[in-house]
Amino acid sequence: MSELHKFVFEGLPVRGLLVRLTDSWQDILKRRADNLETGPYPEAVRHLLGEMTAAAVLMQANIKFDGALILQLHGEGPLKLAVVEVQSDLCLRSTAKTIGEVTPGMPFEDMTNQNNLGRCAITLDPAGRRPGQQPYQGVVSLYDDHKQPLKRFSDVLAHYMLQSEQLDTTLVLAANDKVAAGLLIQRLPTGGIANLGGSKTMAEEDAIGQSEDYNRIAILANSLTSDELLQLTPDKVLHRLFWQEELRHFAPEPGMDSPRFVCSCNRERVSNMIRSLGREEADSILSERELIEVGCDFCGQQYRYDAIDAAQLFIQGQPPAPPPSSALQ
Repeated sequence: MSELHKFVFEGLPVRGLLVRLTDSWQDILKRRADNLETGPYPEAVRHLLGEMTAAAVLMQANIKFDGALILQLHGEGPLKLAVVEVQSDLCLRSTAKTIGEVTPGMPFEDMTNQNNLGRCAITLDPAGRRPGQQPYQGVVSLYDDHKQPLKRFSDVLAHYMLQSEQLDTTLVLAANDKVAAGLLIQRLPTGGIANLGGSKTMAEEDAIGQSEDYNRIAILANSLTSDELLQLTPDKVLHRLFWQEELRHFAPEPGMDSPRFVCSCNRERVSNMIRSLGREEADSILSERELIEVGCDFCGQQYRYDAIDAAQLFIQGQPPAPPPSSALQ
């Protein structure tokens, strides 16, 4: 089962999150692989999309935003677009679109950032958004302050967080076909927090890159390999990295509060769409092919209807009435 672990370092201005997506990540890949029109994502795309999915869960859990956090990668290369959406209850879904060949092991910058034109966008879309209210969106390029292409997606997000939140952040991400996992370490502002460190160096500690405690823990976090992150249990990962630190580890939230895959598409919606076409149009499609096939553009799930299925739609429910003639004028 997919899990999200939260932890803090006692007496230090540092917190962390560790996510391990298993069933939810496999559901995403299975829907895409079962799509007869598209087939599975290329290996390099699967791994990058898995890293993005783990990262989006970490970001949503970190800021606890009431609404949807949407992480988008607009690529300049064979990967045209990758999108991850995570709701406040950690329901998630992911998708990607390619326009060229993605070879096995293709580097991140070749896949997404040719000519330094790729970009990453983080959108916060509040729940119950009022008319006229716009979502918040931040955009960051896929290169560093010296215009050098960033080599990993985790570097892109760390760069974004440093610019937007002005807080040191370390991200370690990894994914394969079974697991998508991520570790986030973030320095907390010390000002106004009485139990975190001594007040004599608060101003210095709040400067970016100046916290010795954060820097030490970040070095430990960056020693984690992809294989360790994917293969070890969360408890073993935390022990492997921080066994000498005084760590307070909060038990993962079970059940409906854990990360899980949910897409808004369903068979009922597709059935209503076919009903809206009318029986004559449905029969016309079936006269040319054996099945009516409708695929979800986001998750790739395909819904198939044979002649018997289609006939049942018009027996069980009437098609919607046509618009009044005034609406056609």
